Amino acid sequence: MPHFVIMGAGRVGVMLAHTLEDSGHTVAIIDRDERAFRRLRSDFSGKKVTGIGFDRETLKRAGIEDAYAFAAVSSGDNSNILSSRVARETFRVPHVVARIYDPNRAEFFQRLGIPTVAAVRWSTDQVLRRILPEQAMTGDFREASGRLMLAELQLHEDWTGHALTDIEEAAGVRIAYITRFGEGILPTSDTSYQQGDIIHAMLRTDDVNEVSRILATAPDDEEENVR
Repeated sequence: MPHFVIMGAGRVGVMLAHTLEDSGHTVAIIDRDERAFRRLRSDFSGKKVTGIGFDRETLKRAGIEDAYAFAAVSSGDNSNILSSRVARETFRVPHVVARIYDPNRAEFFQRLGIPTVAAVRWSTDQVLRRILPEQAMTGDFREASGRLMLAELQLHEDWTGHALTDIEEAAGVRIAYITRFGEGILPTSDTSYQQGDIIHAMLRTDDVNEVSRILATAPDDEEENVR
């Protein structure tokens, strides 16, 4: 069962904790103010850890070493990005997302390879889409027949540096655009996937599980994937 660690027991953090627990996942939520946990419902069964979210011992008490994903959603940009870097770089958590209030800092954060969402565009759903691959693959758009959908792809880190055409060929998708440093870009034939990119692709609805499986593993550089 995937384990999730959330930093910040504000409105968004509490909504995330409840949603993830309702989905059958284990959850730990961190806040420096023990009173913040009063926002959690009375039957919340996850861990409530009092401490600073970027402190390694605090993160360990929250189960960061076994975490599938980490979401930093406190009220401070600096705390969120610092804790996210510790989760990513020290504990190698595969899925990390940070909340930011200053959209002008988004490019810097994206260069660190950490997906960020500015507060003006913030919602619990946006966080879930970045830490739950199956949530992301529900799609942003479906055409009228329901056979095709536009969705954010979740890629294994080893796809970094590969041409987008390699990703299309391996997974049988058509990449519509990418979000890089907070801006949308139309890819060309020589565009490569960079760390921090968000890939938006059209795919067949029936192929969602297979596409997720292919892209969740490292690419095979020695033989071509043929669909």
